[in-house]
Amino acid sequence: MQLSVVSSAKIPFPSANPLVSRTLSAFELLLGAFIVVGHNVFHIVPNEVIVLCVLGLLSIRLRDGRWSAMGFKRPALWRRIFLIALSAAALRILLGQFVIEPITGFFWPAPTAPALANEIAGNVKIALLALLLVWTFAAFGEEISYRGYLLTRAADIGERSTTSYWFGIVLVSILFGYGHYYKGPSGIVDSGIAGLILGTAYMLAGRNLWASILTHGFIDTFGVVDAFFGWSS
Repeated sequence: MQLSVVSSAKIPFPSANPLVSRTLSAFELLLGAFIVVGHNVFHIVPNEVIVLCVLGLLSIRLRDGRWSAMGFKRPALWRRIFLIALSAAALRILLGQFVIEPITGFFWPAPTAPALANEIAGNVKIALLALLLVWTFAAFGEEISYRGYLLTRAADIGERSTTSYWFGIVLVSILFGYGHYYKGPSGIVDSGIAGLILGTAYMLAGRNLWASILTHGFIDTFGVVDAFFGWSS
């Protein structure tokens, strides 16, 4: 099985007037950045995931005509998507635990865990609630918002070339890091690198959003199971 970072079918650019479309996409990207920073850093905007998810689905539908433009499409081979997602999730977990956290620990305190994480240990009801939030709000909500919507609009600026997607992954990963501002500096770095891995999974899957959704879900599911059994402690 061959993995390729280039989609087999080029996603068409959405407008007959590229300059207008690129300008509008740049505005949407800047608006998205304002929403992310405005909520997480300055607390002047409602929750960015909900806002970006709704805004993104509407924008892609109205401007592109179909949600498959953001990668929301049925994979040709689900097995390939699962393999990419499992590999990316394993990489993110191992890299975070054995590389990122030790390095950032020299400079900053450990990342602050979400409030619910402290209540998961041995509590089945809280663990199930956490899993529900993981697969709805995080896996679907954040991936639609960041890899689906913001990455697509970032790539629009370069007319959706492969290079523009990779450049967009870097930009969106920085925003994704600030989307976890509450975790502190080490958490921002850790989440930013996680964003790079999620974006890479998206590209390896031929720009298929299911790969990053499953990767995100697998990562956070491991976190819930870890917290429930207290493995890290």
